[in-house]
Amino acid sequence: MGSKGLEIARLKMQDAGVDPVAIDTFAHYYRLLEHGETGMIPESSIEPLDMESLADVEVDDDVAAEAIRTTVVIKLNGGLGTSMGMDRAKSLLCVRRGLSFLDIIARQVLHLRTKHDATLPLLFMDSFRTSSDTMAALARYEDLPVEGLPLEFLQNKEPKLLASDLLPASYPKDPDLEWCPPGHGDIYTALRGSGLLGRLIEQGYRYAFVSNSDNLGAVPDPRVAGWFASTGAPFAIEAVKRTASDRKGGHFARRKEDGRIVLRETAQTLPEDREALADLSRHRYCSTNNLWFDLQAMSDALDARQGVLGLPLIRNVKHLDPGDPSTPEVIQIETAMGAAIEVFEGARTIEVGRDRFVPVKTTNDLLVLRSDIYDLGRDFVLDQASDEVPYIELDGEFYKLVGDFDKRFPEGAPSLREAGSFKVDGDFTFGHGVRVVGDVELESSAAQRVEAGTVLSGDADG
Repeated sequence: MGSKGLEIARLKMQDAGVDPVAIDTFAHYYRLLEHGETGMIPESSIEPLDMESLADVEVDDDVAAEAIRTTVVIKLNGGLGTSMGMDRAKSLLCVRRGLSFLDIIARQVLHLRTKHDATLPLLFMDSFRTSSDTMAALARYEDLPVEGLPLEFLQNKEPKLLASDLLPASYPKDPDLEWCPPGHGDIYTALRGSGLLGRLIEQGYRYAFVSNSDNLGAVPDPRVAGWFASTGAPFAIEAVKRTASDRKGGHFARRKEDGRIVLRETAQTLPEDREALADLSRHRYCSTNNLWFDLQAMSDALDARQGVLGLPLIRNVKHLDPGDPSTPEVIQIETAMGAAIEVFEGARTIEVGRDRFVPVKTTNDLLVLRSDIYDLGRDFVLDQASDEVPYIELDGEFYKLVGDFDKRFPEGAPSLREAGSFKVDGDFTFGHGVRVVGDVELESSAAQRVEAGTVLSGDADG
């Protein structure tokens, strides 16, 4: 029945106008799934990875300047922020001073173009769900597009597969939900299929810097570009030391079999290896999802593999309608773009400062970003104003969704510069100018209001 499912899926993708190479790539992973491939990376097959730090590297100014002038910036912008209750591009969320992620990214790049006399094209990889909102939001930045290049290219889409028989799922009530993006590993397929990869090379660009649009710390830095250029590596990823908040996430390792660097995601970790995954002293580094690659090396690798880079499979099981657990279980075939590190001989990693990794995956992260932990300078780059970023844990019942979160911080985020950790268990609404000092826990079974100007310190109880 699996082969029948693939045939139906192929026809469905063809009818929807999906790029033929994207269909071939989907077929590659479908067959792996059909043969029982899980994409798991056992702990016994890997060993910890150590790496150099950007802080210890000498980078020649001329090399850095030349590298940034031949770099193109790509932002992954396909996410809707559904886990935070959003139904449009997450990058439209307001961050600071009435500016969204998109506003700040656009202004960062425009500033860097002037500062470094660089063309620095900015491209967004949008999904079929984020494209129109994103392009409308960026229309005000008339100088942003670079002649001969689009502002966006579209991520491919693929059918969700019923977990029971691997047939493409059908959902007449909302046909859009029959489709899913193939994970951000699709960037390579989409760049090639859109013709953009070839066009960038023809126009003289050498390097791509790729990052998530929800990470405002991911600025195209000439120093990192210069380091990458000087290594001669085909591919590199910026890493940070893992902290308690990264315990459940993926990490870098070295594969024993061939010595290649691998990126193991949580979904690729066996249940019996979860303890090793969480061991910060063993696996010390995680990915920022800020990556660099040589455009020609990527083009050559894709050509050699008929467009299918062959990234490790991620088998993601969800409900057909993510908001309705009564709908059937489906498998979403995904790949992670960072996993391309194992494809390239001589790929590198480098430890960077935590200031280059400020992702917003939850409202806990959003609170930090909206607080005074970061200053937003004239260059629109985030400057960390405190020594450490505090650990934040807001009660999911009252703060998980952006609408509920905004209602409880109607006059802005509290000051967190002096906070070590901030945990809220219960329904608290915060007035203007609240300060959190040290390790603070608020707990209440009834709704509470923290009055304007309150200083919360130590073990405060509501």
